[in-house]
Amino acid sequence: MAKAKFERTKPHVNVGTIGHVDHGKTTLTAAITKVMSDKGLATYISYDQVAKASEKQGRRDETKILTIATSHVEYQSANRHYAHVDCPGHADYVKNMITGAAQMDGAILVVSAADGPMPQTREHILLARQ
Repeated sequence: MAKAKFERTKPHVNVGTIGHVDHGKTTLTAAITKVMSDKGLATYISYDQVAKASEKQGRRDETKILTIATSHVEYQSANRHYAHVDCPGHADYVKNMITGAAQMDGAILVVSAADGPMPQTREHILLARQ
């Protein structure tokens, strides 16, 4: 059986979430897919799926998962198709963040309102600009 040919009908944009560990990057990514799925423009990807939760990934407690690798989700708007990269924020996984950022056309900087800018916030901004 032949595969159906994929035809892009909208401009494509690569975006990503960057910022300090535990500031809400994965939560925001999952929320975007939920909102877009409610509009029929994406498939909902849960927090655990975006975080690629598993025992070896590093579940720190009941609610927090240590994101180690970049995750990719897709959604679209009326005008564009988006490939979204959720980057890890932990200092030990900056190499993985760089790999994800290299593909980005733009980034969403996530900063906790409670904590404000933290060490990896500045580092991620500098890496994203390169």
